[in-house]
Amino acid sequence: MIINLHKVNLKKKYPLQISRGIHSNSQNIFVELTKDGITSWGESAPGLNEGAASSFEVEDALKKLIDSDLDNLSIYEIHKRSKDLNIPPCAYAALDIALWDWHAQKAQMPLYQFLGLPCPKTPTSLTIGINPPELIKERVEIIISNPEVKALKIKLGSPDGIEYDKLIYSQVLDSTKNSDISIRVDANGGWSLEEAKIMMKWLSERKAEYIEQPLVEGDEDKLKYLFEGRPLPIFIDESCRFSEDVSRHYHYVDGVNLKLMKCGGITEAIKILNVAKSHNLKTMIGCMSESSVSISAGASISGIIDYVDLDSHYNLDPDPSEGCSMVNGVTMINNKPGHGSKLKTENYA
Repeated sequence: MIINLHKVNLKKKYPLQISRGIHSNSQNIFVELTKDGITSWGESAPGLNEGAASSFEVEDALKKLIDSDLDNLSIYEIHKRSKDLNIPPCAYAALDIALWDWHAQKAQMPLYQFLGLPCPKTPTSLTIGINPPELIKERVEIIISNPEVKALKIKLGSPDGIEYDKLIYSQVLDSTKNSDISIRVDANGGWSLEEAKIMMKWLSERKAEYIEQPLVEGDEDKLKYLFEGRPLPIFIDESCRFSEDVSRHYHYVDGVNLKLMKCGGITEAIKILNVAKSHNLKTMIGCMSESSVSISAGASISGIIDYVDLDSHYNLDPDPSEGCSMVNGVTMINNKPGHGSKLKTENYA
């Protein structure tokens, strides 16, 4: 097994502001894995909260894991090895994605079929960051000019407070009043408990479908005060990183949002989905600053997921990878063996 690592700069068309800051570009690490004449691909989007704040930290962690002699280990044994070595989840995700891609290619099957899952079918939401209303208007109009777009996810939790959040959301409502667009809200932990109570009631009266991560990670003990009598379904994101988090918090949420960078790839993502289903929770899959490689991996498991937020590659200028695309609003894989995506040759040749 030969593994090469490639650093690639990603630039967003539109900077994305959330409650914790603004993201306009990143440097991701791509794993190129070759064995038995088959080449597969994985991707890591670094993240401080995901254990590695830079591509250099991701690279160092992956080299540590690769140097530990992985040749004769199964995917599950390599997953355990990564945990034993304290490899950051966002770093390990790249290798895990590449491993599943390789095995599915070897079996000559699309990854979703190799995993025994249905084809993607749920439309993805497209994300609108925290911005002044005039920029919100401009951005929404551009997005919904594409007739395939079925849903928007609005980032709230502005540092300027909930009154500013209301201005943002009101502009979205006005800009979509002539469209049949679903609207979801993600506060990214930007509200206090009292603010969350106020905003959930306000949003429930204004077409919002659910609220994601209303309270900051670490305040999960306060979810019970939001859950009883809640006017909107509550999903957790940052509060749910691994399958064991689902079992800790399922009493006071309606659903969980998994991300491959947050949990460490497909292996742990499948565990999260199984545990969530066992507790009768709804499921969602999201993304970070990822190209088509990681998005294709996520799309490959999205056929059993209730809500899909796999849109980061649509906001890249350009996407350094090729693979998935939007079909009838769905982030759709291309039915090639594996997850069907790879880094474009000009980015590593």
